[in-house]
Amino acid sequence: MSGVDIITFGCRLNTYESEVMRRQAEKAGLNNAVLINTCAVTGEAVRQARQAIRRARRENPHARIVVTGCAAQTEAASFAAMDEVDAVLGNAEKLTNASYRSLPDFGVSAEEKIRVNDIMSVKNTAPQMVDAIEGRARAFVQVQNGCDHRCTFCIIPYGRGNSRSVPMGAVVAQVEKLVANGYREVVITGVDATSYGADLPGRPTLGKLAQTILSEVPALERLRLSSIDSIEADDHLLALIADEKRFMPYLHLSLQHGDDMILKRMKRRHLRADAVAFCQKVRALRPEIALGADLIAGFPTETEEMFSGALSLIDECALSFLHVFPFSPREGTPAARMPQLDRGLIKARAGRLRQAGEAAYRRHLESMIGTRQAVLIERPGLGRTENFTLVRTDRGEPGTIIPVTITGHDGDRLHAECKTRQPATQAAA
Repeated sequence: MSGVDIITFGCRLNTYESEVMRRQAEKAGLNNAVLINTCAVTGEAVRQARQAIRRARRENPHARIVVTGCAAQTEAASFAAMDEVDAVLGNAEKLTNASYRSLPDFGVSAEEKIRVNDIMSVKNTAPQMVDAIEGRARAFVQVQNGCDHRCTFCIIPYGRGNSRSVPMGAVVAQVEKLVANGYREVVITGVDATSYGADLPGRPTLGKLAQTILSEVPALERLRLSSIDSIEADDHLLALIADEKRFMPYLHLSLQHGDDMILKRMKRRHLRADAVAFCQKVRALRPEIALGADLIAGFPTETEEMFSGALSLIDECALSFLHVFPFSPREGTPAARMPQLDRGLIKARAGRLRQAGEAAYRRHLESMIGTRQAVLIERPGLGRTENFTLVRTDRGEPGTIIPVTITGHDGDRLHAECKTRQPATQAAA
């Protein structure tokens, strides 16, 4: 091989940072290398990263294998001990070209492979100016990194550090650049995006940032949020949901569970009633909005009755998109020391949650039949509506937004016809 290949796991922020890594590595002159940007949110994510490392070595026997990301930050020594790995970079180090210019030599000891500093010592998040995202029809903009909360199941703060925000001016400048380069949609992303601004002068909120972006960049057609914590949603954000058509009607919520005792043991900051009230409020403000959520199955001490609270939350919050995580104990977290459930039971409950989520998604697809939608084409034959639903269509080039009428679905994707068709002679041309 030649050049730099990147394998990315995990969240949208990792996707964004992988593009930063590519540019920094190329600027440093790195060649014949595979960069593996890992995720630490579950034990399964770490296992998949190890598999990818071994596969990358088999397929690229002479390449330099560099491992980074949250799993590398939290488990640096275990990755450095892998014979396939040549270097381990921390989450701060992966974003600087100096790290790629000073990689360790081949054949060094495990200790010498590690380039990972204390992530808690990082106090600022510098704006990373990315003017394009390779292979993407929409662009991601990082506005925040890290997390100040300490949910008992979560290892991510130890991989990302404490919360820190990118100043509004730098965010707006990057969005302007992306729009100038032809992007029609921008996604705001962060580890705990709704904590945005608490560390900045004047303490601007995520909603205020979004309002400013839409005001200062009138050419931006679609602005979307990645995952948010509903308990931190501010009045500016709610006003956007209600009144701004360029703000996309889809929210992915970090709910995690639907039982108050489990939420308390998770050290979440909301109750079930808070989640339900928020979902009802945003639906009243924007009836066409679609909602997704993260839910964990099999948290320590979860009884069948407690689990039913998570299961029923899907209908009570009218969730359409579900990310289900079987509980996975992460070493160093309080939940790993709690009484654990049988793995078979955890797997079965996760299956029941997924089954309920699939039924809710099918209902969502059914509800959209006959509606007219503006679809951003992501790749030939496939795009997404404003409420983030996948649509199969035979029209439109990647990166364009086309009007369609929804005619049906296959249980996975909507099917659509364009509202207007060109004459056959023009289409052929």
